[in-house]
Amino acid sequence: MKQFHGAFTAIVTPFIDGQVDEQGFVDLIEYQIKSGIHGLVPCGTTGESATLGFDEHKRVVELAVETVAGRVPVIAGTGANNTLEAIEFTESAKESGADAVLSVVPYYNKPSQEGIYQHFKAVAEAVDIPMFLYNVPGRTVINMLPETVARLAKIDNIIGIKEACGSLEQVSDVIRMCPKDFILLSGDDFTSMPTVFVGGKGVISVVSNMLPGPMAQMVEAALDGDIARANELHYKLFPLMKCMFACPSPAPAKQGLQLMNIIRDASPRLPITPVDEPTMAKLKAAMTQLELL
Repeated sequence: MKQFHGAFTAIVTPFIDGQVDEQGFVDLIEYQIKSGIHGLVPCGTTGESATLGFDEHKRVVELAVETVAGRVPVIAGTGANNTLEAIEFTESAKESGADAVLSVVPYYNKPSQEGIYQHFKAVAEAVDIPMFLYNVPGRTVINMLPETVARLAKIDNIIGIKEACGSLEQVSDVIRMCPKDFILLSGDDFTSMPTVFVGGKGVISVVSNMLPGPMAQMVEAALDGDIARANELHYKLFPLMKCMFACPSPAPAKQGLQLMNIIRDASPRLPITPVDEPTMAKLKAAMTQLELL
């Protein structure tokens, strides 16, 4: 499963006049691949999956797979807080030809650890496609514990996790408790480099929307054990990483892409609003430092 090692972009979904900008999305994918990204994740949190309609969600995944055309792996976001909806999205992603799916811990419902286990077990048993779990307690309220991940890792097609808990202690426990071939990807740009050094295999990144090449190079250096190079790139990207969450994501990433003339419209969908003036100032300063403006 080494195809799932490296830097994967949690790719934004561009909109024009409130509708999905399909050509803008295609152009963004081409930019990502040309820049050397290792893989793409459409319809994740950064892709505004929570505010995409059912048909839009399925179409964005389909368009991503069509455009990528096998050049890099596509991990389709298919999570939902309704198990039947998660199964439906996962079935659709498989039909579209996605290489794997990313399924988030059910948000808002506040399930128990047993409920989380049964949810993912039901999805995995319903659709035969490689699945990454997605733990992001800052958004879902519930933290999926390493013991639960280890139980789920015994299910054949659950091959890894996007771990966005922000804790290297928890990351280490997941790696320690799960099989050797279980793939842990960082869900936070900030922790991606140290996560690799404790045994992770890469990152699903927000900042790589803007700088896919340097993010891919940083993860490659870390995976190769080149600490000096990985550190250099980590600190080079760090101010821009901080900007990505200076106000609710993905507004800063979209604004940055528009400033780079890679997408035409930075508008997110409500309830996410465009970046405020202080964030815009920070973003422009970080981009100027990186010679992006």
